[in-house]
Amino acid sequence: MYWKLNPTKKKQLSMSELLENVGHVNAEDGELQAGPIPKSTQKERRVLERLVSSESKSHIALDDFVEITKKYAKGIVPSNLFFHDDEDDEFAGKGPGELPLQQKIMKYPLHAITELKEYLIEVASKAGMHWLSTIIPTHHINALIFFFIISNLTIDFFAFFIPLVVFYLSFISMVICTLKVFQNSKAWENFRALTDLLLRYEPNLDVEQAEVNFGWNHLEPYLYFLMSVFFVIFSFPISDRHWIPCSELAIISIFFTITSYLSLNTSADPHTRRALITEIAAGALTFVNLLPKSVPYVHLISKTFFRVPIGHFIIFHISLPCILFIYLFYLFFRMAQLRNFKGVYCYLIPYLVCFMWCELSVVILRESTTIGLIRASIGYFLFLFALPILLVGIAVMCVVHFIKWFVALELTKIVVTLVLLTVPLCLRWWSKANYSVVGMVKSLTKSSIVKLILVWITAIVMFCWVYVYRSEGMKVYNSTLTWQQYSFLCGPRAWKETNMARTQLLCSHLEGHRVTWTGRFKYVRITDIDNSAESAVNMLPLLIGDWMRCLYGEAYPSCDPQNVTIEEEELCRLKFLSKYACHMKKFDRYKFEISVGMPFNGKNGNRTLEEEDVTKDIVLKASNEFKTVLLSLRQGSVIEFSTILEGRLGSKWPVFELKAISCLNCIAKLTPSSRHVKIEQDWRRDAHTAIKFAFDFFFSPFLSAV
Repeated sequence: MYWKLNPTKKKQLSMSELLENVGHVNAEDGELQAGPIPKSTQKERRVLERLVSSESKSHIALDDFVEITKKYAKGIVPSNLFFHDDEDDEFAGKGPGELPLQQKIMKYPLHAITELKEYLIEVASKAGMHWLSTIIPTHHINALIFFFIISNLTIDFFAFFIPLVVFYLSFISMVICTLKVFQNSKAWENFRALTDLLLRYEPNLDVEQAEVNFGWNHLEPYLYFLMSVFFVIFSFPISDRHWIPCSELAIISIFFTITSYLSLNTSADPHTRRALITEIAAGALTFVNLLPKSVPYVHLISKTFFRVPIGHFIIFHISLPCILFIYLFYLFFRMAQLRNFKGVYCYLIPYLVCFMWCELSVVILRESTTIGLIRASIGYFLFLFALPILLVGIAVMCVVHFIKWFVALELTKIVVTLVLLTVPLCLRWWSKANYSVVGMVKSLTKSSIVKLILVWITAIVMFCWVYVYRSEGMKVYNSTLTWQQYSFLCGPRAWKETNMARTQLLCSHLEGHRVTWTGRFKYVRITDIDNSAESAVNMLPLLIGDWMRCLYGEAYPSCDPQNVTIEEEELCRLKFLSKYACHMKKFDRYKFEISVGMPFNGKNGNRTLEEEDVTKDIVLKASNEFKTVLLSLRQGSVIEFSTILEGRLGSKWPVFELKAISCLNCIAKLTPSSRHVKIEQDWRRDAHTAIKFAFDFFFSPFLSAV
């Protein structure tokens, strides 16, 4: 092949001469045949050109060319060889920056528009940035937004937000990895085109080993895909389904199931075809239960005939879908068995992309609705074939909803909030003269956005795992320990027998008991008031601060003696002493401290001196969610409370955190359920749900988790 590329028998051939003689490779007896060139020959020439031009040398000798083809025969292929398939025109292989303006607009319209927009933004920012920065107090607005965000970062918010973030990021990573798999399928076609060319000159070339090496060297997107699937499976069951468009994602999953199957290696075609048919049939049988019961004998197809427990956590099912899945795993084994078990990464792992998309589509279809699927199908159809009409419809719909939103809410408050949120961001972006959207996209591409997504997801999951492990690490259970027993072991009597320090050492063994006791409410006081919104407004200039305090807060009452309520009368006493016309007390978040004494056990409720010992009292810390309950209590009310013994056990006035409270002798109920419980995230239940869902995802219907 080299001597056909080098007919003059030079020791070293320049790259330009080598590329000029590429057409002689398929010529017989050194003469080019007349007539049109077959497409297969054109593809071989293009691949050969890229193979040679991938070297950085200006001249290539015989040994260099042999080394290039030897690496290729071993499956070691340059990364830039197969990912482009431009036509043979004068602008082939040139990037957007190398093309004339007219060609750039024709071939890369989005790139040209982005460059124009970037240029306009730079000009506008240089002209008006200094003026805007002197007018708008961006530092105060940034502080306001920062305090607002910090005040809303609660455990419940993270429990809602993080699973959704992990799900969406990992789903996007799955899509990107699948697109890279499609690029690999194109690379397989070009790989075989060049191996066919090499076989003409070296019939003894081990093509099978070369394909095995090629498959091994292109496993990276498959491994990233499987990692993304792992995160999708564990985040989907604990995510809020109201924030996941299941119908749209189901259509996407079905689309990628079909396209990923079409991109598979045809060498294992009998096994992959049977596996896909078996998988679809088993998945379809899971939807038989949705059919009306009036259809006779249909439900027998998916009926489970026997259930056999395997240990305490797994159940084995015997049914028709179970038999199909066992046959599916047999086909997986046959794929892996090909080429002395090198089929694991040549055939099985590529097919797992199709398998995972199919399984995911079945799972998400269960959460979808018929109307949603129709809506999603029509939406995607419009997106493909009537994009301009779709854009107009979306614009009209957005305008209508925008108008409704403004009518339903207070116009001024919305405008001010949006301006406050957007001004710092716009000024920050515009202040960077070298900022470029195209540059940002290129940098993400170079750094591999999939790796970036997976690293962030792993960091988020590890952080959550450490936090949950810390919060769930303490052994907490419902104890039978009574308040009287605790007082006898850790109270004044124990201090007199030895001393308080020794009592504290002994009582530390009781740490972790969850107790429910009854006591007398003595008093409650506020220990801390947090109002980050008011703190941020106080940082603004006086005129702006007063205006925003009235915009987001509440005005003091008019104090009309004839039409004043009890609450307004209390505020009227302070109105003339306040330095502001409005207040923002509705954003206050309180922390309380409650003092509870032991109940009276004497006859007819008579108290004794020992029972009045205040050193036996307990102090409970309560969060803002108990505000309504605590403000309704009166001194002497009998309350039942739950807490966990931890901290200063065995000392005077130990402080515990309030977990639940109810009033036993109040006239009116404190809450509709009469018992107010602290809202806590059940991490163990969420983890169990995620693990059960993941197990059923891979092994259902023949195995299921309890």
